[in-house]
Amino acid sequence: MTVPHPAEAAHTKGLPIVATLGAFGVVYGDIGTSPLYALKEAAKAAAHGGPLVPEAILGVVSLILWALILIISVKYALLIMRANNRGEGGIVALLALLSARNARPGTWRAQLLIVGLVGAALLYGDGAITPAISVLSALEGLKVDAPSLAPAVVPLTVIILIGLFVMQRKGTGFIGNIFGPVMLAWFLVLALLGIHGIVQAPGVLVAVSPLYAFDFLIHGDFHISFAVLGAAFLAVTGGEAMYADMGHFGRVPIRLAWFAVALPALVLNYFGQAALLVTDASALDNPFYQLAPDWLHYPLVAFATVATVIASQAIISGVFSLTQQAIQLGFLPRMQIWHTTSHTIGQIYVPVVNWLLAVTTLGAVIGFGTSDALAGAYGIAVSLLMAITTLLAALVALQWGYHPIVVIPVNGFFFIIDCIFFAANSTKLLEGGWFPLVLAGAVAFVMLTWRSGAKLVEGARRKLRQPEEDLIETATSGCQARLPGTAVFLASAPKGVPLALTQFIRHNHVMHERIILLTVVIEETPRITDEGRVDVIEVMRGITRVILHFGFMENPTIAAGLQAACNQGKLCGIDPANITYYVGRETIIPSDEVVGMAVWRETLFVFLQHNAKGSATFFGVPAKQVVEFGTEIEI
Repeated sequence: MTVPHPAEAAHTKGLPIVATLGAFGVVYGDIGTSPLYALKEAAKAAAHGGPLVPEAILGVVSLILWALILIISVKYALLIMRANNRGEGGIVALLALLSARNARPGTWRAQLLIVGLVGAALLYGDGAITPAISVLSALEGLKVDAPSLAPAVVPLTVIILIGLFVMQRKGTGFIGNIFGPVMLAWFLVLALLGIHGIVQAPGVLVAVSPLYAFDFLIHGDFHISFAVLGAAFLAVTGGEAMYADMGHFGRVPIRLAWFAVALPALVLNYFGQAALLVTDASALDNPFYQLAPDWLHYPLVAFATVATVIASQAIISGVFSLTQQAIQLGFLPRMQIWHTTSHTIGQIYVPVVNWLLAVTTLGAVIGFGTSDALAGAYGIAVSLLMAITTLLAALVALQWGYHPIVVIPVNGFFFIIDCIFFAANSTKLLEGGWFPLVLAGAVAFVMLTWRSGAKLVEGARRKLRQPEEDLIETATSGCQARLPGTAVFLASAPKGVPLALTQFIRHNHVMHERIILLTVVIEETPRITDEGRVDVIEVMRGITRVILHFGFMENPTIAAGLQAACNQGKLCGIDPANITYYVGRETIIPSDEVVGMAVWRETLFVFLQHNAKGSATFFGVPAKQVVEFGTEIEI
């Protein structure tokens, strides 16, 4: 097993009240707002346009209960969260644990990388739909008491979501401080509403038995049962955040928040809605709001809107974090990333992703129009992501030495459940399920194109790159003069001579008195300790190779790395303010004469590369200290 990251260890000491409170707002915002629409959609599927009988209601609520227990409580909380990469979770952490990033083409690990990237891309589809369905379902409560307000639901949703996406550039530090307490209050309201409903028809509690779910699924019409399975899955969407956000809070706070508050509140509310439907089947249009007294409807709509905004904010922040990790590991081109606070890790803003997400989310709201229509699009992406996560976690367990006799039956059981839910949601492919799959397919294609193109460029660089022996010979006999000062040449590889240095010598026939060949390496661990940050290799007198190591969750800055080298005594006598940085700027030329990708994919890669953030800017090098040398590379 891996050693937990110090942040996780800190969270797990004593009673982690603060971290547990924070988990309510970030981890459980999405699943916490599922009662707004999950049981309603499942019950509508069970009714299938006809009368809703009590047996069907009991079967539906029993199915939701056991989905929460098996998928969220057992699979995620107790099993999947063990597959952590030094405290970090999520699909990218799993890929890093399996070392799929550097797999040779044609191997099973290379195929695994494709599967994992599809899983990561599915999160973007989830990120586009979650804000749309959540805020829509909250505002649809207005129609309970005032049906005439129905035309205002979509415009109000659009206004709220535009405000949410505009707010991202300001950072979420202040709002983040109130996320936890607000969502804790939300879960308490869910529980109280549920108790109020259960008191009216306590007989609904018999559905705690899984026999009601089995009986409904087995003896009901196959098509109806399958539709109910797909709708009931909406109750567990958002559960994947439990694993993805593990590094921010630690396992103990997340588990404590789930088992002590979130799970009981959700179960009580679902059973309360079921009890209402048993006594009044006409409440099917919106059982969540009709569970509350009439005088509470409008305040509840306002509270639900706040809760869904929090859920949306959590998923948007998660997409930003995923994007940063994907960039660090070389799956996406470098983008502008703003750190919105200096004292909190993970508070970032990615402008390009924010506005692309805004366009797709608003498009979903306007295009689908109601939470009922969006429900068909929601479950398919999450169910496929959960299946991929279960598969990768099983491979991690085998890699760690767990016996196949244990791993295969346990993970296989949950993988079958995931596949059943995915199959059930696939029936809604034409009803909107295509939407997140198209988004995920587009993102996965961009990731694979970028990664393949970057490998082709590095291969071309390797052919052009001189060996170190040539540099030593040039330095000793072929150089006409030495310039005063220190020059840092950024190198993409820790071997050979950077193309920028070759170009510099070829054009100027001189070298600096002190040359540093600097390479930034992103490791497959979340963070690197200061002791392992810097490797310094003396090539010859006056020429030093420096390799800076960063984790995929860190913000790689060259200045910080060089300062760490100086503090450790590995690199002395340099003044960061007087260093000149030389960077290669490649012009990529697509060609069908060179073995690589199809020309149209190479053209897409060139477009991405042209619009990517420059390496010097990305690594925090002051612009006034940078000199660029251009090179043409044909792929």
